[in-house]
Amino acid sequence: MPTAFKPGDTFYPKDENGKYIYHETDLCATWEAMEACKDAGLVKSLGISNFNKRQLDLILNKPGLKHKPVSNQVECHPYFTQPKLMEYCKQHDIVIVGYSPLGTSRDASWVNLKCPPLLEDELLVSVAKKYNKTTAQVALRFNLQRGVVVIPKSFNPVRIKENFQIFDFSLSEAEMKAIEGLNKNIRFVELLMWSNHPEYPFHDEF
Repeated sequence: MPTAFKPGDTFYPKDENGKYIYHETDLCATWEAMEACKDAGLVKSLGISNFNKRQLDLILNKPGLKHKPVSNQVECHPYFTQPKLMEYCKQHDIVIVGYSPLGTSRDASWVNLKCPPLLEDELLVSVAKKYNKTTAQVALRFNLQRGVVVIPKSFNPVRIKENFQIFDFSLSEAEMKAIEGLNKNIRFVELLMWSNHPEYPFHDEF
């Protein structure tokens, strides 16, 4: 993540007033430390999460860059298709890993509820009926066909199994275009609690 917090044993430290304690960290310096981990054989490859184009440019244009990011993990689903960031990452051979590919829980404490539930979308429901699949399977198949790595979250063994059953059907070009047309350009996961962080990534267009 591009958002750094005060170093220590607490993941998201807060002061006595309940405000998060940030740390102004140079993203390139952090990347160099990660490169050192790869050079030492501690990791196989390096990725980033929630980096926007400006932040990615900082890494890709860093003098002496040894290892490029192989992936950028960002929110990606039919209501938030990320076309500009996807194209930019594709140009640089960076794989998009889509989190919340099925939307999210409806927990108002951290989720944007202005966006309606993805899996109840009428178009996804109709396509799912055509293929005798669930709307979740259609949403996952959509991203898969776009070259997005999907990481759906579930604690339900039945649903976990269903999430794998997306390799026995394909969406047509027309269906892909129709689902792309569902894009509302609205994030479910806004991370507004960190919106005043100097490296909060979502102020930029992409």
